[in-house]
Amino acid sequence: MAIFVTRERCRVAITEVQAAHRVLLVDDDSAVLDMMSEVLKHKGFEVVAAPNVTEALRFIATESFDVLITDLHMPNPGDGFTVVTAMRHSQPNALTLLVSGYPDVQSAMAAIALEADEIIVKPFELGRVAELLHEKLHNRKPAARLTKESVGTILQRCIPIVIEDWLKGAKQSNELNHLKLSDEERTGHLPKLVEDLIVRLSRPSTTENDKASDSTLSTAAMAHGKLRFRQGYTPSMLIHESRILQVTLFGTLQKNLNSLDFSLLLPDVMTIADEVDAQLTQSMNGYMEVGKPKVVELKVVKPNVA
Repeated sequence: MAIFVTRERCRVAITEVQAAHRVLLVDDDSAVLDMMSEVLKHKGFEVVAAPNVTEALRFIATESFDVLITDLHMPNPGDGFTVVTAMRHSQPNALTLLVSGYPDVQSAMAAIALEADEIIVKPFELGRVAELLHEKLHNRKPAARLTKESVGTILQRCIPIVIEDWLKGAKQSNELNHLKLSDEERTGHLPKLVEDLIVRLSRPSTTENDKASDSTLSTAAMAHGKLRFRQGYTPSMLIHESRILQVTLFGTLQKNLNSLDFSLLLPDVMTIADEVDAQLTQSMNGYMEVGKPKVVELKVVKPNVA
């Protein structure tokens, strides 16, 4: 009898260890909801499907989950974020994945602010999503208390990575990579532009309006525009590389979510956008200054009449 009880206890322990992870799946498309549910169940997950935000919020309030997978764009623009916010507040240890068909900069930054663990872009392989869940759940560790850093501090220590990622994006751009430039020529004054941005982020401001309008007078931006004119850039190329810089900066923040101080995130994001735009304006001024045709003043000399 004693042996039997021991084996039974072993069976119970094994069953508890192998218990399926519970997934809350939220999508207003019934076909997608059914398909993803079947695949995840086949991969060993226990799935609870919610066809709308109301149902999702009810499940979050009454049940426990290990994973949340929610569509970002449902009938209302903020639906996906509403679900993630509720899950973060109610069950902060749950893994959260946002599914989006067309992520833009605003959506990406909102996802960063919510600390979503992953953004999955459509179309995607359902099997790969299951593998991603297994991988993240297997490697997931209790969140350690990390020293929180400001946006400026993170960007300061990541300047080499920002330049490297920007350069990679520029080389992949059909609009920019047709010019035969070395890496040093291609980056131009970018390191100094990023440093100017960091200086502005560290500058104290008394109000949000001050923070959003106190752009830095950047001699590097003017020089950058002049350099780009000599290199054969068009105005649209200047705008395009500035856009790549914004995306690169936001991507750097996303990679450092665990150490990011979210209390100042939104004002700092506004500052980044404003400063990059201000630098673009100054670069364009430098560009136009070099390209402006020189006006030669002709002096008319009247002949002396005897």
